[in-house]
Amino acid sequence: MSARLDATDRKILGELQRDAAQSLDEIARNVGSSKTPVWNRIRKLREAGVIKQHTVLLDAEALGLEACFFVLIRTSEHEADWQRKFLKALNDRPEVMEAHRLAGEIDYILKVRVANARAYDTFYQALISEVRIFNVTALLSMEEIKSSTMLPV
Repeated sequence: MSARLDATDRKILGELQRDAAQSLDEIARNVGSSKTPVWNRIRKLREAGVIKQHTVLLDAEALGLEACFFVLIRTSEHEADWQRKFLKALNDRPEVMEAHRLAGEIDYILKVRVANARAYDTFYQALISEVRIFNVTALLSMEEIKSSTMLPV
């Protein structure tokens, strides 16, 4: 169920998504309010689960993680035990930036960030040694055209 947000809430969320490190004074000024009401709204948005966490975004390439692979996984296994093992294998690997269960012919898609093809192969070998997978297709992203963490509020 989605939260009920008014225009001011949406402006606050937009400001926080743009730069969560800005001061309450800056956010209040940018949304046309004052500090205390903005703080109260942010607190309520946290309590409602709309704001999940505050974090920073790092530059993957600056950290030497220059290769981004999209990994398409098909499996013939759908039992709860297999799913638990698969989820654990994904959660144990920081290279997995995103994982989605899909409808259609592909069961899962992973976004994996690694230094290079050799590092991807190490990841791949470790994954298939822990979990039975029917078919894996890895697609190397040649260029990131758009990437955003900002939701359209």
